[in-house]
Amino acid sequence: MQPGNPQILRLDQFLAELDSFDCVIDVRSPAEFALDHIPGAVNYPVLDNEERAQIGTLYKQDSPFAAKKLGAALVSRNIANHLEKHFQEFPRTWRPLVYCWRGGERSGAFTHILNRIGWKAMQLEGGYQGFRRTVIDGLDEAAKQFSFQVICGMTGSGKTRVLQEARNYGAQILDLEALAIHRGSVLGNEPNIEQPSQKGFETALWNALRALDPSRPVLVESESKKVGGLHVPDTLMEKIRSGACIELRSTPHTRVSWLIREYHHFLTDTDNFKAKLALLTAHYGKVQIAKWNEAIDAGQFPSLVEELLIKHYDPSYQSSIVRNFPQYNIDHFVQLEDDSDEAFAKAAKAIVSKLKLN
Repeated sequence: MQPGNPQILRLDQFLAELDSFDCVIDVRSPAEFALDHIPGAVNYPVLDNEERAQIGTLYKQDSPFAAKKLGAALVSRNIANHLEKHFQEFPRTWRPLVYCWRGGERSGAFTHILNRIGWKAMQLEGGYQGFRRTVIDGLDEAAKQFSFQVICGMTGSGKTRVLQEARNYGAQILDLEALAIHRGSVLGNEPNIEQPSQKGFETALWNALRALDPSRPVLVESESKKVGGLHVPDTLMEKIRSGACIELRSTPHTRVSWLIREYHHFLTDTDNFKAKLALLTAHYGKVQIAKWNEAIDAGQFPSLVEELLIKHYDPSYQSSIVRNFPQYNIDHFVQLEDDSDEAFAKAAKAIVSKLKLN
């Protein structure tokens, strides 16, 4: 804690003490919170989106003094509202950490009032900006500390499912697609769920890695540098791509069956399916896209999926895997027998055994 101000949590003590707080309170506006925040934080804004914009305009067009007068009134009113609605049940021993954008007036006001009530609240030095530096530095350090081993495999081979199953056999895993909320292809967005912001994705990566043991290898599946619209940090991706590889292989029948199960939403939302395939027009031309749309209308999904694998996904994989993963070896593989639960478990166990991850 900072000498002379016991209410301030120094940034160099943040990681050691983060998990000791009963609550992490983000007092920034909802829009700021939505872009990124400390994992597990709750949003009790002292200025909402419109109020924050109003204060900023007043600061620039009138004077800092005028902005502070109005800001103080709004902040006081909002803090009082939060205290009445959300804080009445907390015991005296409740210990929150409070932060804003730079660790300044918004979090300072909230922390002061909480402490005057009798709670042992602390304010994060540097606020979100300080936390953001911690994330960036932490990801760079993770790229140095961690070693990764990679499940490769063509689209539909079941890599993600096997990766998740591997946890049951003692493997540490990093599921990039789950963190990015995207399955990593033109058809890979999750229905009705937006991807996080780039900063939010990096925070999720940082938080996932800090829960893992850097003295043990981490299993990850092969990905491109971008997962949907999000970019995997370069240093981390370089380290992942330097890892030992094992390929998961599946028959064409198994791959088609698994993809239809995993992407079943496209079978009912066919307009969305067509919209996604339209993104490939520049590559394959309008005539080919029209033929694929006809197959959708006719409900010919197994044959369509197989054709998409043969024409689009498999050539892309084959051209990139050797180039991007230097330790890839065509003879180093595990066969997925079918898309049953038992087969996925068996393949995961074999991969964990071959890569010595547990």
